[in-house]
Amino acid sequence: MTLFKKFLRDENGATAIEYGLIAAGISVAIIAVVQGLGSKLNTTFTSVQNALN
Repeated sequence: MTLFKKFLRDENGATAIEYGLIAAGISVAIIAVVQGLGSKLNTTFTSVQNALN
């Protein structure tokens, strides 16, 4: 039982997990922004192409 209590109080590795979750959240946000930007750029280049033809 004392080993279990010691395990629950141990915070080693918690910081690394928190940084990992933060990095994952930032990555998801960047991917969402890049996909949205890519869609807008595609539309813009298509309209430029149509104007040049």
